Amino acid sequence: MSHRITGPSNYYQRKLIRELWKTKRLVWRKVSKKLSGPRKNRVEANLYRINKVTKNNDVIVVPGKVLGIGDLDHKLTIACVSYSNSAKKKIEDSGSKLISVEELLEKNPEGKNVKIIY
Repeated sequence: MSHRITGPSNYYQRKLIRELWKTKRLVWRKVSKKLSGPRKNRVEANLYRINKVTKNNDVIVVPGKVLGIGDLDHKLTIACVSYSNSAKKKIEDSGSKLISVEELLEKNPEGKNVKIIY
């Protein structure tokens, strides 16, 4: 019996991974590769960490979950797979936008000026 590598069991997440990979753009392929790995290797980014590595009006992708520890002091557009309720409230209070990775892919299929938070 051999060990099979399976990937995510969520249908919508598998579909997102395929769509990101088919774009053939480096930024989307990196996000796809990160999402297709084991769940224990997913990114969990706190707001204070996001705030520290970004500037005003940046567009970022978090291939995982955004957590609500810390605050944002500038406006961002954050695309993520999931988020906590406290993170959503703090992001909206700072004037930033919180969207899904699918929405960002539709708006910016080329992946220009998009930063990935690992």
